[in-house]
Amino acid sequence: MAFEQVIKNLDNCLRTDKGCTSELDYVEQTSWILFLKYLDDLEKSKKLACELQDKEYKPIIAEGYRWNDWAIPLDKKGNYDVSNALVGDDLIEFVNGKLFPYLKKFKENGQPKSIEVKIGVIFTEIRNRIQSGYNLRDILEQVDELRFQTQEERHEMTYWYESRLNRMGNAGRNGGEYYTPRPLIRTIVKIVDPKIGKTVYDGACGSAGFLCEAYNYMHEKVQKTEDEKVLQEDTFTGKDDKALPYIIATMNMILHGVEAPNIINTNTLTENLADVQEKDRFDYILANPPFGGKERAEVQQNFTIKTSETAYLFLEHFIKYLRAGGQAGIVIKNTFLSNTDNASIALREKLLTECNLHTVLDLPSGVFQAGVKTVVLFFKKGEPTHKVWFYQLNLGRTLGKTDPLNDKDLAEFVELQRTKADSENSWSVSVADLNENFDLSPKNPNKVEVIDERTPEQIAGQIKALAEDSNRLLDEIISML
Repeated sequence: MAFEQVIKNLDNCLRTDKGCTSELDYVEQTSWILFLKYLDDLEKSKKLACELQDKEYKPIIAEGYRWNDWAIPLDKKGNYDVSNALVGDDLIEFVNGKLFPYLKKFKENGQPKSIEVKIGVIFTEIRNRIQSGYNLRDILEQVDELRFQTQEERHEMTYWYESRLNRMGNAGRNGGEYYTPRPLIRTIVKIVDPKIGKTVYDGACGSAGFLCEAYNYMHEKVQKTEDEKVLQEDTFTGKDDKALPYIIATMNMILHGVEAPNIINTNTLTENLADVQEKDRFDYILANPPFGGKERAEVQQNFTIKTSETAYLFLEHFIKYLRAGGQAGIVIKNTFLSNTDNASIALREKLLTECNLHTVLDLPSGVFQAGVKTVVLFFKKGEPTHKVWFYQLNLGRTLGKTDPLNDKDLAEFVELQRTKADSENSWSVSVADLNENFDLSPKNPNKVEVIDERTPEQIAGQIKALAEDSNRLLDEIISML
């Protein structure tokens, strides 16, 4: 059965369950079940690989807790043994009373940087919300139709998992915290161009979209076994202070192929920037920090620029944590470029002085479902800015849920950014020409303004004609009733 249909079936089933009341619940509950099925297929693949090399494979999950022991028990012929499948209260009791407690223990018993520890972390933070064992039985049977053993199957699975995170991002105020449109992330990753052997960091990782896309981008350039080992163990670091995005980020990276992702559950902004050493820094930083939040006074003390604005504190954090020569792509509200408060001015000056802000991508409203207008700052640490290249994304249409941003929309930006060429949508600004506030407002000098040369009488006449057409059509509709 196709992934798309299975996802729809799972949603329909979860909607009837009293324990699941929102899109966030659907994502959370689908996630842990998909994860266990993925883990089972991963173990089968590893076991087969060991057998081909005449080696013994030591399973991660013990007998009695494997997928084919409790979710889809098999008979001696390898077929689904419906008669021995737990259902109703028996299934819920097993999941809540035995399965989850067993999986939680991996947090203490596993080796650091191992998938075992990540399993323990996930099932310590997440819980089963499905109340009906009959609903859960239907869901398990649906998920069992999926296969994650080939690269193509895993790619399709991660595509549909991302689509669920997108829907979670559209689910309302809370859901939007976890999701950045993937076409935008892929474009940012292309511009930053992370290399194997370097480190990638997102201090506000949400569902780990930036880290997953960075892994996909870098994985395509793997040429030897050591490259993949570096990607798996020594490349990616993510942080988030909320339980659900932290868990979803961990699962999302595992589902994308990073077996033991370094996702840390912490408030990034509580780290004192005065304590940052060279060993703490990263080569690439990709992030969309939360905007609109306010931080407490004790958090603000960790920063040199005094502000309660969460996004500004994150930007200073990223500048500090970026290694000299490192590259960053950061999403931030467009008002950062022009606000005249002391913190905004000081942060712009710091960015332009300590980094080369070589590119600003000005995005239209509608890219994010919250409707907030944003820009992407691309900068390199360790050299001052002399000239900033701006690109204004003008699409000629209104973005929304039914017509979201896509990769094609950003193709011209990617192409022009290579040479930072001027065009109808792009231009450059010299830092020497900025005012004392370092105002970086995107003011496109190349955009041709269409001037309405109609006289007031002509405009009034056209309005009258439109009104007459509307009345005529209304009369025709009434005559047909």
